Amino acid sequence: MRPIHLVLSLAVATALAACGGEPTTGADAGQAPASTHNFSPELSKDDFAEMVKTLSSDDFEGRAPGAPGGEKTVEYIKAQYERIGLEPGGDDGTFFQTVPMIETTADESTVLRVDVAGSPRELAFGTDMVIGTRTGENEIRVADSGLVFVGYGVDAPELGWNDYEGLDVEGKTVVILVNDPGFHAKDESLFEGNRMTYYGRWTYKFEEAARKGAAAALIIHDTAGAAYGWDVVKNSWSGPQFDLRASDDPEPRLPAQGWLSAEAAKQLFADAGQDLDALYAAAGKRGFKAVPLDATVSFDLASTTREASSRNVVGVLRGSEAPDEAIVYMAHWDHLGKHEGEGDTIYNGAVDNATGVAGIIEIAEKFKADGQPKRSVAFVAVTLEESGLLGSKYQVAHPAFPLEKTVAVVNLDAMSVAGPSRDMVVVGLGNSELEDVLKTYADAQQRTLVQEGNPAGGFYFRSDHFNYAKAGVPALYAKGGDDLVQGGKEAGAEYARRYNEVAYHKPADEFDPSWNLDGAIQDLEALYGVGRTLADDGSWPTWYEGNAFKAARDAMRAGSGG
Repeated sequence: MRPIHLVLSLAVATALAACGGEPTTGADAGQAPASTHNFSPELSKDDFAEMVKTLSSDDFEGRAPGAPGGEKTVEYIKAQYERIGLEPGGDDGTFFQTVPMIETTADESTVLRVDVAGSPRELAFGTDMVIGTRTGENEIRVADSGLVFVGYGVDAPELGWNDYEGLDVEGKTVVILVNDPGFHAKDESLFEGNRMTYYGRWTYKFEEAARKGAAAALIIHDTAGAAYGWDVVKNSWSGPQFDLRASDDPEPRLPAQGWLSAEAAKQLFADAGQDLDALYAAAGKRGFKAVPLDATVSFDLASTTREASSRNVVGVLRGSEAPDEAIVYMAHWDHLGKHEGEGDTIYNGAVDNATGVAGIIEIAEKFKADGQPKRSVAFVAVTLEESGLLGSKYQVAHPAFPLEKTVAVVNLDAMSVAGPSRDMVVVGLGNSELEDVLKTYADAQQRTLVQEGNPAGGFYFRSDHFNYAKAGVPALYAKGGDDLVQGGKEAGAEYARRYNEVAYHKPADEFDPSWNLDGAIQDLEALYGVGRTLADDGSWPTWYEGNAFKAARDAMRAGSGG
């Protein structure tokens, strides 16, 4: 999950971290703890709190994929599905879908040796930069690779923008700005202005650099453009990193990729005789031309690698009239595991995303209690979100229900624990007709649908529903807003600030019995209503006209005879 416009509108960085290992079973895995809690069939604050408290306890060790705590997590979710009476929807009649992965841990003693106009300098891992590889190789050596500043690193023919035009970056290391050209330039005529597009995501920038043949790519961090601080980057790129196997992921991969801190980048550019602030301005204008720097970079990146796997957990409530059609509720169960160091080293991930997992389980129990729906409803707890939405990517490639038969996806990620709000945030507001269905329930709660407070953060691209969206399936990501019933927008903003600074992707994201969960239940009621309506009314909501994903959905439905 990614940093929030506030805790209630949390969404998040595709920061990549966790601890890993081969999944184990039986006693070696550590069984899910037995619970004496008496669960209610209705949406319940007590039930919700019990599950969040359990999933974010130290016993689960930060829910790292493949590690004992991660295995305990999937067993716990399975036990809840069984308690409710869901059918298995995973591999071979089980609740589990195995997600093969490659675990890579970079040697944090790695340095980038930069030579600027004949003067050598070293950049240290964690302080000045972070770097890693997705190739699965144990050794990546880059020697005397020329540095080239390519602005925002975007090639968007439909927008008439190509930062690589006329440039050969084969064997070179490209240096890139995060976000879109319109963001830093404050120009609403460029891309979508302050609202991030997929071209602004760091994942896209690395993919594009790979397509261009670069030896490596380094993104310059800035807190406003990334929507999170350097500590989030450092924490997320430290320790084991996970990827799908190349055979399961067709996206191009660089030999090496990473980030530069703002301070290190500014000094590097100054040493090379360039003004980084002036280049920010130049890169935000049409006709920008890449700028080769009078500098080279060399590094020897050693990594330990191994094949491993993690598991999605899939439960299904079968429909009575159209069992082959489905609504999908999803939430990611993984977090950042345990890190080395002094003090509290467990990243418990209570808000991010024990709340979402508890939420889909509560909704599943409500569906079961209210009677069999006409369409099927699938509840998918996915792994490896914190490693780049990998569990959901694998699920979309191997779906519980064919995508053309998947009516809609509702994603729960980092729910509000700040109390009831007068609004409900729809991340990426203006995308699909699912918002029309949600509005009916928000109106009944006397709440207003609003967009996220920081559209520049690109939160729609930063949680698991996005993989379904890219494939064409309408996807809704909504949660409690920042206009709190108690304290208004000022209280909401302060709550968000405190969470982001103190807890987001830090050990302090722990369960707090003083949370006001009335708002969380209100959100679950509305999101349950969306799924129940779609499960029973037979409609096929689609993307709004002009949406980039509509063509894929239209073709999908036409091919299925819909």
